Amino acid sequence: MISALTHIHQRRTALRKAIDVKKHFEKWEETCVPSYCHPNLAASYVSWWRLFKSVQLAKSCIAKNDSEIEILDFGSSVGELGHLVPGMNYHFIEEEEIAVEQLTSSQPDAVRHQLEELPNGSFDIIFALDSLEHNKNYEKLLIKLSAGLKPGGIIVISGPTESFLYKLGRRLAGFDGHYHETNIYNIENTASDFMKLARVSSLPILTPLFRISVWRS
Repeated sequence: MISALTHIHQRRTALRKAIDVKKHFEKWEETCVPSYCHPNLAASYVSWWRLFKSVQLAKSCIAKNDSEIEILDFGSSVGELGHLVPGMNYHFIEEEEIAVEQLTSSQPDAVRHQLEELPNGSFDIIFALDSLEHNKNYEKLLIKLSAGLKPGGIIVISGPTESFLYKLGRRLAGFDGHYHETNIYNIENTASDFMKLARVSSLPILTPLFRISVWRS
């Protein structure tokens, strides 16, 4: 726990130094950066929890040495996931150039891909964390991403439940969520049409705001 808190403190400090979120909020609103840096530590913790829990669940499903693991971070934003998987081969997809610039400045070895040119059968783990709900065509995205998995590979998905409590918390945190097209339950239902559920976790347990799930093709 101490190492996790130290990591969060260090990365929050680095992001706040590099990005003036308050001044440029509209540019960063659709990314997780405002949540990572949020002055409300409880709101910020939830965002960091999703990263740590996603990595934990993924590692529990893949029996390989880190140096052998090829991962893809879909909708990576500034690539905070990459800082949690040192030793793994980190690839990413991100449309916002401002986020790509920040990512590559701190992780120069990261490899960028375009979704349309994504190589099939290339990745052990594909993370789609709080990104699919921004798209109406999430089914097509899931199909395309799943084609990128190696045999035995997994997709890790996270997203908001869009429950009343979630919407209330989002509003109190200063976000309006106009860019969310769906919720995690719809995404999971679609994933179940052509993948098998391996793991699932939520926060908090009784009234979940977010869910994280692991899927095998």
